[in-house]
Amino acid sequence: MRKSKNGAKPRRVAEPDVNQLAHHLVKMTTEGMEPAPVPDPSDAEISRVMAALGRRGGKIGGKARADSMTAARRHEIAQKAARSRWGVAVGS
Repeated sequence: MRKSKNGAKPRRVAEPDVNQLAHHLVKMTTEGMEPAPVPDPSDAEISRVMAALGRRGGKIGGKARADSMTAARRHEIAQKAARSRWGVAVGS
């Protein structure tokens, strides 16, 4: 290092942090920009999407659940469903 005229070491200029520089660049390029408004979906659109999601899971879920159960467990569930629906005891 060279010494300055008064004999003191010259100050080292710190390089900016990469993250700070990136933040500054993004801020400069997006300053004053408003995000585009997103329209609210209609009830029909929401219903259509939710129905599609339900069909996707429903087609897989019930079959996989039934395949993983024993016949006795499926019988118990069927009896419980019949009692709930008809309000009567179902025999074996």
